[in-house]
Order: sequence, then structure tokens, then C-alpha cells
Amino acid sequence: MDGPAVESIIEDGVATLWLARPERGNALGPDLVAAIEAALDGALAAGARLVVLRGRGRNFCTGLDLADLDTVTDGELALRIIRIELLLQRIDALPVPTMAVAGGRVFGAGADLFAVCDHRVALPGASFAFPGPAFGLVLGTGRLAGLVGDGAARRLLLAGAPVVADRALALGLVTDIVEEAALETVLANARAGAVRLDAETVAALHARTRQAADDADLAALARSVARPGLKARVEAYRAKALAGRK
Repeated sequence: MDGPAVESIIEDGVATLWLARPERGNALGPDLVAAIEAALDGALAAGARLVVLRGRGRNFCTGLDLADLDTVTDGELALRIIRIELLLQRIDALPVPTMAVAGGRVFGAGADLFAVCDHRVALPGASFAFPGPAFGLVLGTGRLAGLVGDGAARRLLLAGAPVVADRALALGLVTDIVEEAALETVLANARAGAVRLDAETVAALHARTRQAADDADLAALARSVARPGLKARVEAYRAKALAGRK
């Protein structure tokens, strides 16, 4: 693959981090997770006041990258998933406001990446799903419940089916649905709000308004990936999903 996994553009205090693996649906593999971490480091070092996550191509992020599933062990797969949770926890606690702008498919770990941001903007036609429980994965559930409520979170997770942007807006998963042409105004408004507050204040607000407990979420995830047969469950889920598409 040519080019960086994340394209970082910092302008006027706004760091836009483009997930740049469209040929894989911007799925979260080790290279992309590491690149997001590095891009966050760069954005903060450059003094960004707002971090925006976007996806190149049709889809924002289609979840866990399974391209090399045949060659990884259960342990390697578990570690990859835990690293995603640690990335999500970091974004949740950043000392600057965050925004996700998502179109296309926003699935699995990609939906968790979207949900962890302060401003959650959907483009028309976006759809959201949390299929992880279908292969025994407990990822980001506390944060999702904090956004949409316990009952709605359970229904989303138990069903695993996609929900359209309008429904996601009604649930509270999405904060705005915006046409591409109107994004500049939305970004300008978010930046104006972000520059009002210093980093220490934003970090404190994030800490006091978070419903999820990081250690408990990490423990629940670790238990779910430690169950024997993680890779086999993921393979079975993938086979069923592919058969359904055909």
C-alpha cells in the first residue's frame, strides 16, 4: 500500500485526520491504529484545538481489519482488539474537543471510533452497526450506553443490525446530519467553541462527563477476547456475513 495510513492536515487550529485505507474500508488494522496514535501526538504537539476524524473513500471505518485473519493467532488478534480499546480511551480523554464526520458504513470498531467523539456528524446515507457481540466481543459498551442509554445500547448490541443516520440521530449516537456542502460551517462552529476553552479545562470536562469506566471496560473486553476460540468465532462471523451479502 502506498502513502500514509493517516493523512494529517492541520490548519487554523483544526487537525483533520483522514483514515487513508479506502481499499480496506478504512478498517482498523495495527498499522492504522498506530498511525492514528502518531497523528494524535502530532496534532497535540502542533497546538491543535480541535481534532476531526474522517475517512477516505466510501466508508468512514468498517471495523476490525480482517484481511490477514488466516495468519494471526488468537493471542495476536486479542492484542489488536485491546489496542483499539486503548486508542478509544485515549480519544475519550483528549484535552481538546473531537469530531467524527462519517459517511458510508460505520461498523464495529469503526462505530466505536465514531461514538467516542464529542461531535458526531453523519453524512446522508451513513449507517451504523455494532456487530461485535456476534463473535463474543465486548468493546465500547459502556461508552455507547452513556450516549444512548442502557436499553437502547442493549438493543443495538443484541441486534447487531445497521441503523440509518436518522435513527442514529434520534437515539443520540449521531449529533448532526449534514450535507457535505455544509460541513465547513459545522467545522467553523465547532472550532469557535473549542478555542473558548484551554486544554486543562477540556480534559477536566471530559473526565467528569464520561459515563464509562476505563478499567472496567478494559476488563470486560479482556474477558471477552480471552475466551477460547476467538479467531474461530471471528472466522465464523465473517463467513456468515459474506454469505449474507451474496
